[in-house]
Amino acid sequence: MDWPYLHTLINHFPIILTVVGCAVLVLAFITKRRGIWLYSVATLTLAGLSVYPADFSGDEASHALRGTWYVVRSMVAAHDESASYALVVLLILGAVSAYAWWYMLRRDPQGLPPQWLRITLAVLAVLGISVVTRTAYLGGKIIHESPLLKNPPAGVVPTAPGSQ
Repeated sequence: MDWPYLHTLINHFPIILTVVGCAVLVLAFITKRRGIWLYSVATLTLAGLSVYPADFSGDEASHALRGTWYVVRSMVAAHDESASYALVVLLILGAVSAYAWWYMLRRDPQGLPPQWLRITLAVLAVLGISVVTRTAYLGGKIIHESPLLKNPPAGVVPTAPGSQ
């Protein structure tokens, strides 16, 4: 297994966990049910924990693909810059979510997080979902919209995957 393959496998965890955590956070605001709040903050905590392995594997994948003819370096650079923002935002979101989780389990075992913490989580979750969405979009463009794959250089005969 190489770094690009590993990155492709694990980069979906922070994306999916952030989207699901945000969706459940909206539901938690609407229903004000403790169990839904716990699920939301636990999911967002896991999103924060999963972002570093995705970022690390992405850095390694970019080094491994450096000499590949169909990868446009500027597209990788744009994705990497966006991933840096996603890393910081999701680490902060994960830490705040972990605090909310701890607060609900240890400090106030019967209630919801305080209002300031709920608002902080909401703001960070919206910011998190926006940077994760942009990062995922730019990452997908590296291969799926590579202009070099549409017009390969002279002497390169592209083959369909699995036809070798």
